[in-house]
Formats: sequence, structure tokens, C-alpha cells
Amino acid sequence: MNGDQQRSPSRRLPREEVRRRLLAEAARVFAERGYADARIEDIAAGAGFTKGAVYSNFGGKQELFGAILGDGAAAELAAVREEIRDLDDLPAVIGRVASLVTRHIVQDSGHGHLGLEFAARAARDEQTREVLTPMRRAQREGAARSIAEVAERTGVRPTIDLDQAALILHCLTNGLVNEHIADPEAVDAETVERALTTILTCLLPLPPSDEPPCS
Repeated sequence: MNGDQQRSPSRRLPREEVRRRLLAEAARVFAERGYADARIEDIAAGAGFTKGAVYSNFGGKQELFGAILGDGAAAELAAVREEIRDLDDLPAVIGRVASLVTRHIVQDSGHGHLGLEFAARAARDEQTREVLTPMRRAQREGAARSIAEVAERTGVRPTIDLDQAALILHCLTNGLVNEHIADPEAVDAETVERALTTILTCLLPLPPSDEPPCS
């Protein structure tokens, strides 16, 4: 494929389609090679574009990687919210959420590894941190909104401030991803789901007669 052939699709295709193809190819390349060894030119060529298409749509490698992680997290949250939107029984909501998030954690095909790699880079690199920070904030804000919606629909009151509840749930989920990757035999699906159920039950308490202790 010559340079003109590579450039022509970006002129013909809608911007959203260009972004979609770049994201799909980038997700494949990052999962296969990791962040450090993935090259912008290879991602662009695999999607049928020049690397200029990556820079014009995402600004660079960090922003592209952040978009993949952010889109994945947003899609997961949207799927969970869709699954529980018609449920108004609190135990059913908690059970369904715990089951769905557990499935995502234990069946993850590399997304968790990439998230760990990106977070580790952010600790040492300011540019990476500038991408990661707003993405993590958006994820926590989404979790807070979801907790508020569940509380309103089921008629319960969260035990703590929504932002704190979202932070706890966000950190627990990320921690479970890390522990499952490190020790999948001990931190298996049953263990993950039990941890999620425990925290959700403490954040959104069941009626006193049914509520297990949080300790």
C-alpha cells in the first residue's frame, strides 16, 4: 500500500469511523506488544492510515492508549447500568452488579495488564499522568452517579458520601484486577464476587433484618 492509498481513506471516511478503526487496531497492537513496544506507525498502517491520522485524532501515543482504556471502562459501566436499569430490588441489583463486574475481571483478555502498565508509567511520566488523571476521575464520577441512581431507585441511603463510595468501589475493582492477575488461583471468581458483594452491601445497606455485618 503506497502513501496515497493510505491517506485516501481518512479523506473519505467520517472522522468517527477513522477513530473507531484506529482504536480497534491500537487495542490489538497494545494487547499484543504492550505499551512500550507498540509503535504509532504500525497501528496507523494496520488500520489503513498514515501516522498523521493518529496525531490528528488523538494527539499521540499516550492519548490513544488513554482513549482505549477510557472507552473500555465506559463501555463496561454502560453495560452494567443497562443490565440493572429495570431492577428495583436491592439484593438483586447488588448480586447482578457483583456478577457482571466479576465476569469482566476474570475473563479480561489483557485490558487489566494494559491498565497496570499505564498506571505504572504515570507514576514516572508527567505526560502519561496528564492522560490518566482525568480518565480516572471520569470513572469515579460515573461510579458515583450509578450508586446514586441505584440508591434512588431502591429507596436506600448510601452509608457514606457518594464520592467516597465511588472511590472505595473504584479502588476495590482495580485492586481485584491486580490481585487476580497476580494470583488467579487464590483470587478466583468466587473470591472476587464475594468481595464486591460485601462492599456493595456495606455501601448500600439492606434492611436491618437482612443486613450482614460489614466487619
